[in-house]
Amino acid sequence: MMHQKSAADTLEQIDRTLRLMAEKGVVGFDCTEKSIQTMAMWGRRPGPVRESLEEIEADIGDCRRCSLSKNRTHIVFGAGDPCAKLVFLGEGPGFEEDRQGKPFVGPAGRLLTRIIEAIQLTRDRVYICNVVKCRPPENRNPLPDEINACFPFLERQLQAIAPRLICALGTFAAQTLLGSGQPISAMRGRFHDWMGIQVLPTYHPAYLLRNPEKKREVWEDMKLLIKRMEGDTVNHA
Repeated sequence: MMHQKSAADTLEQIDRTLRLMAEKGVVGFDCTEKSIQTMAMWGRRPGPVRESLEEIEADIGDCRRCSLSKNRTHIVFGAGDPCAKLVFLGEGPGFEEDRQGKPFVGPAGRLLTRIIEAIQLTRDRVYICNVVKCRPPENRNPLPDEINACFPFLERQLQAIAPRLICALGTFAAQTLLGSGQPISAMRGRFHDWMGIQVLPTYHPAYLLRNPEKKREVWEDMKLLIKRMEGDTVNHA
């Protein structure tokens, strides 16, 4: 009799668990990346499960939507924590990024790594991406049609990550994201709003390599970022 009661309790518990899993969006017992991401998001953020970065990257595919595809070696999608609270947004891949298929891995990328470490974070705890995902020839600024082809994917990336803060690196990234014509010197030093996300423009690491005297101003921007992150942590505790 005791054995039958125990079995009945076990079946009831399994039934409750399966119903809860169904409510959370789990179908069957597959171990696909989508199901793993669904479960990983439980309790982390309210609302429906967002589009995954893998789905967005799959939609990009072997992109031929603009002329930048003609000379690229790799599409540089982005890298880092898909649930990052902080995103660093650059302009576009350079030589090393195009060669390796990863963002900010050249000399400017090494400086960015030091900046990230200076604010007590690591690259795997933030997300790093660019306005365009293929290298413009000779590292020129992307053209309007190139931006128009790529920007919808950037918007989807940022919506999927849902960061609380974006650090826009350089004039081009800041102007493109914020729809502004102001120079970076006028935009830096304060936060702006993009779709409810706080954006802090600052100088691009490549610019700092050419103008090291501007590092002090970037550090002042990073102190603003640290203060805002600390306040955000308290408010969300």
